[in-house]
Amino acid sequence: MAYLGKGLKSISTANITVDKMTGNGSTTTMGISLGNQISGSVNDINVYISGVQQRPGTDYTLSGSTITFTTAPANGWPVVAISKGDSIKDDVIDSSVTSESIKDGAVTDAKITSVTASKLTGALPALDGSALTGIVAYTKSASNPTISTNPAGGLGTVWVNQSSGQVYVCTDATAGANIWTNIGGGSGNVEPFSFPGSNFGYASGGIHGGSSTQNVIEKYSFTSQANAVDTGGNLVPGLQHHSSHRSETHAYHGGGDQTTNNIQKFSFASGGDAVDSGSTLSTNRSRIAGASSGTHGYALSGTEFPAFTYFAAAEKFSYASAGAASFVGNMTQARGRPAGHSSGTHGYASGGDLGSSKTNVIDRVSFASDDNATDHGDLSEARACRGSGGSSTTHGYTVGGDLANNNSTVIDKWAFASNTIATDWGDFHTAARSGSTTSATDAIYFAGGRAAGTTDINQIQKWSLASGGTAADWADITLNRYGLVGNHY
Repeated sequence: MAYLGKGLKSISTANITVDKMTGNGSTTTMGISLGNQISGSVNDINVYISGVQQRPGTDYTLSGSTITFTTAPANGWPVVAISKGDSIKDDVIDSSVTSESIKDGAVTDAKITSVTASKLTGALPALDGSALTGIVAYTKSASNPTISTNPAGGLGTVWVNQSSGQVYVCTDATAGANIWTNIGGGSGNVEPFSFPGSNFGYASGGIHGGSSTQNVIEKYSFTSQANAVDTGGNLVPGLQHHSSHRSETHAYHGGGDQTTNNIQKFSFASGGDAVDSGSTLSTNRSRIAGASSGTHGYALSGTEFPAFTYFAAAEKFSYASAGAASFVGNMTQARGRPAGHSSGTHGYASGGDLGSSKTNVIDRVSFASDDNATDHGDLSEARACRGSGGSSTTHGYTVGGDLANNNSTVIDKWAFASNTIATDWGDFHTAARSGSTTSATDAIYFAGGRAAGTTDINQIQKWSLASGGTAADWADITLNRYGLVGNHY
């Protein structure tokens, strides 16, 4: 049965007191000694006048510790007040509250003011997280985020890969080009492909001694000034005047003067000989402008070999799967020996050979959709620029080239963001053509090439992106040659 009694608070003391007075016919009040201990109810006081019990609330009232009579007790009449008062503690007796003690529905949300953390033990029921605070939202998935994973939470969103255990946080919330930084125990960030490299430049293949096709792959450091070293791997077969493309992990080289349409690749990380990628160009050709997105290599224009007819088409091949290159669209001009460049969204071909003349046109091809190239602007002078294309994240650099068998000394710089006329940005340390250009995050490098007449050089020249000017003599490749190509990572 339910609890019966005064209530569930602990009683410190329980007292009954008797107060007396003698009426005088005029006094209507009487003080009691337990006034501060009683509940405040007039019903807790029993009053007797000349032995007759008075009616509480009618014959007398109570206010604090004072009784007030409706009619003053007559002169000489004895008045007796019996008070019942308890001293109460302000807490509940241990184990006194049971489920039977509480009326159904009596404990409302308003009556629960707080719950200490020590009381939150055991299994909790499913909770509605919308009212929780101090919780960092995160996404769980069986795969990694991608650059096009646009988080609703924006910057700072956390992504947990439940398959690998790797954790990423969005550090750049740019729609379609987000950067997810790996903050777990793994490695590798998820970010848009950036064409420039930060570690090494590569010089591959070429012609030595005027006719000897080379298969050597060598590399040089972007961070310390030292001569190039042979990686120990070779192109198979050797190539000259071939195309150059790069993914995040591999260098790709296609075509060349060896009557081939094969595309071979080698690993940046492990080195070794190049292997057949399984992909092919649509036709045998050389002197191609190579461009690279994060997923495809682009072969722009070039010379069909051995007929030396000029090619207008742009085509692409996949890094992820082998197969024949697919048609993208036509360039604005059929030409050979253009320079290739890459931004985050487009491939470019600058300059080139039209047969009886040279061109200064800069063409642009979109990575996002297959379509014909558009005219993006002009170089400061018309010239054939095979192997002479450099790229930063914002600009293309056309490094020298061939002016009717005379070497151009002009280094042109032009913006990816807008159609423009290129500006003269710097000068060669040693004027050369048909060398290999590589793009670092802070500099452009030009290795080897053909200097005045038929003199081939092994010099590596460097221009700082910050200042341009005259190139520095940075280092040397292992062998004098021209018709080689560059790559980087």
